[in-house]
Amino acid sequence: MNRTLIMIRHAKSSWANPAQSDFERPLNERGKKDAPEMGARLKKAGLIPQLIIASTAVRTKETATYIAKQLGYDVALIRWEDKLYHCLPSALEEVLYGVKNSIKSVLIVAHNPGITEFVNQLSPNFFTNNMPTCGVVAASFEAEKWEDFPVSKRKVIIFDYPKNEHDS
Repeated sequence: MNRTLIMIRHAKSSWANPAQSDFERPLNERGKKDAPEMGARLKKAGLIPQLIIASTAVRTKETATYIAKQLGYDVALIRWEDKLYHCLPSALEEVLYGVKNSIKSVLIVAHNPGITEFVNQLSPNFFTNNMPTCGVVAASFEAEKWEDFPVSKRKVIIFDYPKNEHDS
């Protein structure tokens, strides 16, 4: 079965309140603009997930919500995962293992540095020094189960981010 995994780093967050905890930081104005834009780009590319999973940090919740709305995805169906907050790549894989095998496409919203490390393991033909805020990496692969993800041959099909130039 052909599966698609879409990885998104949260959009740009606000540092306006220095007393605020990292977990509670919301998106800044640029983040509030970039997240819907990236959702629109995903829709235009035909990358519409059956399931959205996101970290429970405020900035990832806001990013996931903006993107879901652009994709016509019911925000109430987003699966919130505490373990995605500043996690290692192994935690991202663990979350994938919990996805029902009937679901063919998943979008995950998470944080650096784990998301950069994770996307750099997707394909020997793909590498980024740093996953930009609101950056998107999508990969396709053949697998009967999500548990087969680590041993599947994956191909990165999109790498996009807000400052990437696009034709209007």
